[in-house]
Amino acid sequence: LDMDHTLIRYYTEEFEKLSHSIMKEKLVKNRNYPEAVKSIPFVYDLAIRGLVVDRKKGNLLKLNRHSSIRASHHGLTPVDYKTQQKMYKSTYIDLGDSNYMAIDTSFSISLATLIAQIIELKKADPTSYPDFSVIADDVLNALDEAHRDGSLKDIVRENLDRFVIQDPEMVAGLEKYRKHGKKIFVLTNSDYTYTKILLDYAINPYLKDHKSWMDLFEVVITFAQKPRFFYDNLKFLKVDPATGTMVNHTDKLTPGVYQGGCAEVFTRDLGLEGDEILYIGDHIYGDILRLKKDCGWRTAMVIEELDNEVESNKKAEPTNHEIEALMKKKEPLEDELTSLMTLRNEKKAPVDENRIDVLQKQISETDGQISNLIRKQQSLYNSNWGQLMRAGNEESYFAYQVDRYACVYMTKIGDLLELSPRTYFRSPRRPLSHEIY
Repeated sequence: LDMDHTLIRYYTEEFEKLSHSIMKEKLVKNRNYPEAVKSIPFVYDLAIRGLVVDRKKGNLLKLNRHSSIRASHHGLTPVDYKTQQKMYKSTYIDLGDSNYMAIDTSFSISLATLIAQIIELKKADPTSYPDFSVIADDVLNALDEAHRDGSLKDIVRENLDRFVIQDPEMVAGLEKYRKHGKKIFVLTNSDYTYTKILLDYAINPYLKDHKSWMDLFEVVITFAQKPRFFYDNLKFLKVDPATGTMVNHTDKLTPGVYQGGCAEVFTRDLGLEGDEILYIGDHIYGDILRLKKDCGWRTAMVIEELDNEVESNKKAEPTNHEIEALMKKKEPLEDELTSLMTLRNEKKAPVDENRIDVLQKQISETDGQISNLIRKQQSLYNSNWGQLMRAGNEESYFAYQVDRYACVYMTKIGDLLELSPRTYFRSPRRPLSHEIY
């Protein structure tokens, strides 16, 4: 298990609001941004996970599974389709290009939000703010600094009830899995001190079969430096849980608390094959993608936003049926129009021009009805970006990554722990395009 946003769940809006506030302070204090930055309000639904920041142009982008742009904002302003086409033409976004920054964790929502908000301020006062790429880098560095210097986590640890969710059912589920002989480990980038505080708060009060989280978890690895943990050859340090002091560890891993290390040694010392380990995390790149490519472990991804998305999907179902019915009504009209236009252009036979006009009018009217229904459907999701897992009819790029690299995904680990540990997941058979009649 990863810890942050996986084993330990946060009140995400509160946490991101705190991140937003600290980043603003650091930008004004350390990077000489105007005082106006401090007054920027936090708007939780302004951004969603899976967006991409175009550092060069100052745009937020939403991509489909093919890395093609399906929606964009400049600052807080939506970019219309024609402008977007002129700006990007048929560009497919390469996330390996340093001009692009992926917003791929729950920790990144405040990052994308603040970048967009500062770019909006720059539009009104260009000389007071640096270039778009510098703004993106400065905000990212401010967030990294907030995590690194403890200014963010110090507030969290002093106000655990405000930021951290306690979930007795999740703890019961972990103990149930132990009864079935499952061995559970924690692998987190957080340091030992912060890890202990959170596990003491969220795990210990609800244990019935174990004295503490140190008995519940076989191994706890802190400050793991993921994704390097999955591909590098870093050394383990053994942590004394009572004092937090550390010593070099060169022996075979045994149950306990460690810092650093690497997946190769971890897998070898436990005598396991990669596919005998399931790792559950919330970061598509740091927890899932690199792990799947480099280690061959099984992967599961936590996507807490899916709770709302699933509820919205249920509400949208009647509207979706209406859209499908109209599409089925429109298709034969389009087929007939195509045939008539083909005959006319190829001059193989005389055609009924009045019928062409009638068909075009009917298709246009149906398109208008469909457009209204699509707007109604989209109003059930994020007002700026729509669905998390879709970009129009296609999967979003984020959904494509999840589908490709995560063996399973869920809204929270409790969804998995509710099931029997003997549950076996099978992939459904997916029809290919030529198999759909």
